[in-house]
Amino acid sequence: MRAMVALLLLGLAGQAWAEACVVHSEGQEVEVKLCQQNRSIPTNLFRNGFCAPQLKDQKVQVRFADQCPSGAFGECRNAKVQGTPYQQDIHYYGVASDARYLKPACEQQSKGEWLEP
Repeated sequence: MRAMVALLLLGLAGQAWAEACVVHSEGQEVEVKLCQQNRSIPTNLFRNGFCAPQLKDQKVQVRFADQCPSGAFGECRNAKVQGTPYQQDIHYYGVASDARYLKPACEQQSKGEWLEP
């Protein structure tokens, strides 16, 4: 019986994590748009921590969705959140030349896989 309850909870947890947040920030000649697709972060922590950036002198908008929108110039798949067991996929939009900085950060710091469409 316990095994069945554990499997049911794992199934429900997997459904709860199927979410994304689109973060758009603007300020002082810098504009950033990215989307974080949750893989294994608890929902409350994802929504209230990972998707709630505090950026000084930046206007920040966050929108939640079931999945990240198309049109990204790059994606860091299976990015590990440093110091935690959690993973997410990060989709980047905007200036494609930023990939020269984002790809090494994805692969080296986040231990993710860099993908381009």
